[in-house]
Amino acid sequence: MNHKSKEMLKSIGFTGLLTIYAIFAIFPLFWLILLTFKSDAQMFNTTFVFTPTLENYRIVILQGTDYVKAFINNIIVSGGAVLLSLLVGVPGAYALARYNFSKKEDLAFTILSFRFAPEILVILPLFMIYQKIGLYDTYFGLIWVYQLITLPLLIWVLRGYFEDISVEVEQAANLDGYSWYQVFFKILLPLIKPGLVASALLAFIFAWNNFTFPLLLSGFQIETVTVAALRYIGSDTVHYGQMAVAAAVAALPEVVLALIIQKHLVRGLSFGAVKG
Repeated sequence: MNHKSKEMLKSIGFTGLLTIYAIFAIFPLFWLILLTFKSDAQMFNTTFVFTPTLENYRIVILQGTDYVKAFINNIIVSGGAVLLSLLVGVPGAYALARYNFSKKEDLAFTILSFRFAPEILVILPLFMIYQKIGLYDTYFGLIWVYQLITLPLLIWVLRGYFEDISVEVEQAANLDGYSWYQVFFKILLPLIKPGLVASALLAFIFAWNNFTFPLLLSGFQIETVTVAALRYIGSDTVHYGQMAVAAAVAALPEVVLALIIQKHLVRGLSFGAVKG
């Protein structure tokens, strides 16, 4: 067997492995979509051969106004949390990357530790505080608490991007007469755009999928999709088809956003590694 044949076999084998992995990775999503077209009666009696129905979509989207409201609430809360994190996190990441001050690394690690702290550890005191100061079941209350999820991620990812930019770039701009604000907004922000897009999308996904905080810090007014899906679990049965529709619809914003900005996302995740 010559070298060309070996390379061809290696390429075919690698392509086959990638295909198997792709099927393995995509199959849960395929199965979820399949369940959305099954009635409760067909859920356990059939596999791939069944009579499809749109009844689950009608119940969840058209009849289930509570779910539509929860979907809108999720967009407001998750989007607001990411916007607030960007306003605070971008300057914070720049400060941690550029300035040297006492206990800088301790502060950076403390911010990161908020992201990895168990949510159940802080939920009880937060619940009591929110009840007393009137933030329970409000948009601002959820946006505020979501900073524990989104802000550490943004700061640590963007800190690495700022550190990858040479200080000489800023110094040269200053010599040309640019103010600090002009340097920051016209030069630095465009340079970190891939990281900004990637980290903002990841922060949005983590906020969108959060379950613990909206379950305990919101009621029926500001219900999110992760909590609204529990409505399809009855006392006597579980409506799997309706839950599948709720999950599939909830995943749409994340998929659409990822497809729209995938060029920046790929570059942002592969360039500018986090430094610690």
